[in-house]
Amino acid sequence: MNTLSQDTVEVCYLAAAVCFILALKGLSSPRSARRGNLIGAAGALLALVTTFLSTDLDAVVPILLAIAVGSAIAVPAARRVQMTQMPQLVALFNGVGGGAAAVVAILELSENSSQSTGDLAATSFTVLVGAVSFAGSVVTFAKLQELMTTRPVVLPGAAPALIGGMAVCLGLAVAVVASGELWLGGVLLAAGLVLGVMVVLPVGGADVPIVISLLNAFTGLTVAAGGFVLRNTLLLVAGTLVGASGTLLTRLMAAAMGRSVLGVLFGALRGGSTAGSTSVSDRPVKSVGPDDVAILLNYARKVIVVPGYGLAVAQAQHTIRELAEVLQGQGTEVLYGIHPVAGRMPGHMNVLLAEANVPYSALKEMDEINPEFKTADVVLVVGANDVVNPAAKTSPGAPIYGMPILEVSLAQQVVFLKRSMRPGFAGIENELLFEPTTSLLFGDAKDSLTKVLGAVKAL
Repeated sequence: MNTLSQDTVEVCYLAAAVCFILALKGLSSPRSARRGNLIGAAGALLALVTTFLSTDLDAVVPILLAIAVGSAIAVPAARRVQMTQMPQLVALFNGVGGGAAAVVAILELSENSSQSTGDLAATSFTVLVGAVSFAGSVVTFAKLQELMTTRPVVLPGAAPALIGGMAVCLGLAVAVVASGELWLGGVLLAAGLVLGVMVVLPVGGADVPIVISLLNAFTGLTVAAGGFVLRNTLLLVAGTLVGASGTLLTRLMAAAMGRSVLGVLFGALRGGSTAGSTSVSDRPVKSVGPDDVAILLNYARKVIVVPGYGLAVAQAQHTIRELAEVLQGQGTEVLYGIHPVAGRMPGHMNVLLAEANVPYSALKEMDEINPEFKTADVVLVVGANDVVNPAAKTSPGAPIYGMPILEVSLAQQVVFLKRSMRPGFAGIENELLFEPTTSLLFGDAKDSLTKVLGAVKAL
């Protein structure tokens, strides 16, 4: 099926690479994210078609069948997935990418016994890191999907076992480079899978989304190494882009949590994980009803909404937007305070509110919104907890100590919408709940906001 000249192929691959770069640029802002995603998809389609038309394929029918089966599974899954489950979907997609890169490297090792030392090094790297990315991504999926505990799992002797596992994997990688033996590549693949599980199991709480980003960077690096082995420039470019952007995102997320990447990965092994207790406090709090909240909002001149994971779970983004429009119609200023790690992934709240057609101009990042809290009459905290918890600033022993937070305590009144007194994802008690200026409205966020909206309209 080789119908394209080499020059045409290179031009098409260059165009696809440009599409990937433009896609990353578009994804940097909610305003252009949809366009960026379409540009990236167009680049991937161009690369796929170019490969088909420029390569003598021996198994066209099985390849097309695999594409059809994969599409039949992926399209419905992507359309039906809830916003609350997007991080899990990202973890699965990322894991599949790393696993595929590792399998391709193994196949290349089996079919080409005369690889150079450089190629064997790239092959070993791809097999090991791809296996780690696949296994680690499966564990993060299980944690976020609550198929297993979201808390750190630290087995007896975990630290020396992890160090030993890393040493074994490194030794196997060197052995593959030295010998080029396929069976050693298979052993390295199995060891990488075990290592991936060992690395991610001790990670828990609010650190899990950060690890997803790190594993995404790992997958990008494996794809780049695979491009080196296969002499495919586009894979090299695309993998490098994913690896670099994933690494940058990981560092930004860790900084937003006030933690180091090493602290995220190995914090539980030395008692520094972000997962705390799961106990429910029995301390008294000030509970209010929808009518009480409506009265507060009716007299407010400035209201700030702080969305969190609970808003996504309840699918209450449309209700909060309608409530904001009613308040704005009465002359109230309404803003949204967005924490970098609110929800379960970067941009989670931005995407959720954009889905409800909330104006981008009303979405304020943490550094921009924090000075506004002291002039706010009411802050509505909808399903967020850890990102407003003063323990991040006042309690050195707290697992989230050092994490920058939204300064909601500076407002005149704070209304928390919560299902119960259970702690947030980090598993620690929020002292703000017990402040005299804080009121709690218990219940499902969508149901509570609907009642508040009705009460505001009735005033």
